[in-house]
Amino acid sequence: MNKSVSVKVYHGYGHEHNLVVYGHVFKHKAKSQQVYSNNIFVNIVHLLKLFILKPYAFVEVRLQFFGQTIYNKTEGDGFFKFEWKAEQNVPAGWHDVKVEAIGEDGIVLNAGEGKVYVPHITQYAFISDVDDTVMISHSATIGRRLRELFIKNPHTRKTFPAAASHYQQLALSHTEAQQPNPFFYVSSSEWNLYDYLIETFRFNQLPEGAFLLNTLKRWQDLVKTGKTGHEGKLLRVMRILDAFPNQKFIFFGDNSQHDPQIYSSIVEKYPKNIEAVYIRNIRPEKGAETRALLKKVEDNGVRACLFNNSEEAIKHSKFIGLIQ
Repeated sequence: MNKSVSVKVYHGYGHEHNLVVYGHVFKHKAKSQQVYSNNIFVNIVHLLKLFILKPYAFVEVRLQFFGQTIYNKTEGDGFFKFEWKAEQNVPAGWHDVKVEAIGEDGIVLNAGEGKVYVPHITQYAFISDVDDTVMISHSATIGRRLRELFIKNPHTRKTFPAAASHYQQLALSHTEAQQPNPFFYVSSSEWNLYDYLIETFRFNQLPEGAFLLNTLKRWQDLVKTGKTGHEGKLLRVMRILDAFPNQKFIFFGDNSQHDPQIYSSIVEKYPKNIEAVYIRNIRPEKGAETRALLKKVEDNGVRACLFNNSEEAIKHSKFIGLIQ
């Protein structure tokens, strides 16, 4: 194994007819073992290391899953995507997947392991924004957003009160405890922050899920972190819907940026696939505009809730029967 080469495999998702796994291969990646310190300088150094990397462009990658072997190549930024059909039945739940980077001489440079989640066809599925929907991020103001990133670590980042409780109840709603409903976390944050976000969510006891993040950034672009176009997020949500055409989805977002517009436009196209839309009222001055968009959602026969705190959202979920 070439220890300088690393293969990062992110949580994938799908069903037996359409499985998806993403990842990156790096020629070099700074060691970024997190130390959960209250020291601002320790946190800054760790964050910078997440953006010190050298992607491995156009290298061959080989995926192994349930006895299948599939080949692909990384893109110019080291990113790879596998999308395939399973040759045998894949039961609902989490399943291991392995991806290897292959050198020109056919030698395995290194390997990474990840997991793929296959939901039961009758389950609900949840698509949630991250910043200012679950995690307090001040994403509308770049200075405050960077301050949250720099001075805090995954164990000191704050999530909104009762957000974890709401999501935990939804994860177990109308299903068995060993087969929780799937969560998809769609964020404008970059793939650089994947481990940071996973640890933040686990520490705050949010349901395990698949993250769909934004293109890698290098350290010199750190000041632009979290910035992506309206269309990028829309495409990521649409990919999930396309992967599960028979699933009923519930959306979670906030009105600090574009979530109400994105979700209302999706509901117009796929009203039968969406059960409900929840928007956290981060910016009360945008309340009237948000209510108008949610009125369009309701006109399409989809439940909608603009909430100021998670207790209000929990009450609504109980009222419409999402949770008992």
